[in-house]
Amino acid sequence: MSNDCMPRPEYPRPQFVRDRWTNLNGKWGFEKDCGDSGRDRRLFDARQLKDEIVVPFCPESKLSGIGHKDFMPAVWYRKEVDLVKGDQERFILHFGAVDYKTEVWVNGTSVGTHKGGYSSFSFDITDQVLEGKNVITVCAQDQVRSRLQPSGKQSPQYDSFGCHYTRTTGIWQTVWIEPVPDRSVRNIRIVPDIDNGKVHISGRLDGVIRDMQVEVDTAYRGHPTGSCEIPVNGNTFHMSILLSELHLWEPGCGRLYDLDIRLTENGQEVDHIKSYFGMRSVSLSDNAILINNKPVFQRLVLDQGFYPDGIYTAPTDLALEEDIMLSLNAGFNGARLHEKIFEPRFLYHADRLGYIVWEEHANWGLDISNPTGFYAFLPEWLEAMERDFNHPAIIGWCPFNETNKSQDNDIIKNVYRITKMTDPTRPVIDTSGYIHVETDLFDVHNYTQDVERFKASFQPLLTGEYDKVFTNFEDVQKYRGGPYFVSEFGGTWWKEEAENAGTDRKVSWGYGNKPTSLEEFYERYRGLVDTLLDHPKICAFCYTQLTDVEQEMNGIYTYDRKCKFDMELIRSITSRKAAIE
Repeated sequence: MSNDCMPRPEYPRPQFVRDRWTNLNGKWGFEKDCGDSGRDRRLFDARQLKDEIVVPFCPESKLSGIGHKDFMPAVWYRKEVDLVKGDQERFILHFGAVDYKTEVWVNGTSVGTHKGGYSSFSFDITDQVLEGKNVITVCAQDQVRSRLQPSGKQSPQYDSFGCHYTRTTGIWQTVWIEPVPDRSVRNIRIVPDIDNGKVHISGRLDGVIRDMQVEVDTAYRGHPTGSCEIPVNGNTFHMSILLSELHLWEPGCGRLYDLDIRLTENGQEVDHIKSYFGMRSVSLSDNAILINNKPVFQRLVLDQGFYPDGIYTAPTDLALEEDIMLSLNAGFNGARLHEKIFEPRFLYHADRLGYIVWEEHANWGLDISNPTGFYAFLPEWLEAMERDFNHPAIIGWCPFNETNKSQDNDIIKNVYRITKMTDPTRPVIDTSGYIHVETDLFDVHNYTQDVERFKASFQPLLTGEYDKVFTNFEDVQKYRGGPYFVSEFGGTWWKEEAENAGTDRKVSWGYGNKPTSLEEFYERYRGLVDTLLDHPKICAFCYTQLTDVEQEMNGIYTYDRKCKFDMELIRSITSRKAAIE
């Protein structure tokens, strides 16, 4: 299949690029395994599966060619791939994401397993690869109703309902094979240091590394800005580069440096990686989030990353970029990436466009009232953090969303602490909106639709009456000071001709009472937004939401990304200067 007709043909990992790779998207053999008996039936040895699917789209989606929306305990994939083996190189098989528990076979031999429906993973398949034709078989098991796995907004019922939507089973991001040298760069970590005009780079190397060199060049818009060469013996390296030009990455201006990394031996290139980075800092004051040491009011929108034809998977790379443009055109400067770990291509566009985001795991569906939830949650969260650490657009981490009174507080506390240890450069919200245990910011979810009541709930912030400040589950937690973030509000229910939309919430629903006219919607939107922008003790908001999703009709845009409102008016309300700026 040529790249002209291959779905999602672009390189899936923009911050760690090698020139040689083979995209495995397109047609695969496929079979639903309703009894989860495929191993007993040795489907990993099958010469053919019953159906055909288009990868990377999930079988629930229209774009997959399957469109089966009932529960599927397990699904199987099969693809034949021609490979040419070279000396001193390894074959790495990459999966962007597979929901949920994956086992992979190459030519009938198992090469590994992975648990987690949202993080990327790979297997070294060198020992199983044959010259010429090779068969790759994948089994994905998905028990979305088990309460033992993060599933985000995927519906635990047959139908979608409320803010739960069509499920995603199996492969839903790009699959590719990459030949790499037997001595190679495994990963890199980039830490910008704007106060000293430096970028700090560390990394891990694979293979036997003796008397080799790591050479790094940086450039800004084609102009060299600094380089470094160090000797390496062992599997890690660390360096700092003083930049000759300092260009800050900031909201609305995604100024990016190019990064070229080479592993060499006696002057000969062994491995070569292309990447990029942004120079920016994130810190906190008493009442604001600082970007590059300046308060920036975060005008965020809730983005759930669902698509009518691809469900979890954007139909094209352009569609990812266009979602960001829709948000910017509405006056927002960023998003909470909600109950889903988004793919690296989305983060790449956010980096380019200066679009700030909070990354959040899809913890809904996972019971965290006992330690079992911790074991299911943490490995996948750490995989996501490691993969996405270098994106300048990510200005904060939020592992959990809307946990409740039955939570195990030790799980929340320990995930927060491990997140801070893994990345001390960004703020962390332990659990968005509900019962905080340890957190850098105090955030709340407030869907009050009455503007005066909404405004009154935040008045105690001005008088210092912290015991009266609005919190979720106020009987078990109190605000104790620090930056205050209204991380969900609005959610105003609007469908064209809303007064005739009916009351069947399976067909249409949103928060609170529906406005009876566009004028009433605009008045309510302005009142809610003005309340937060004008408040000197509020540092950020997140409006629910960017688009409608299936039956949930509270987007700024429809599910198919059409305007619902006068966007110039929405933008003028959203983007005006805030009190903290």
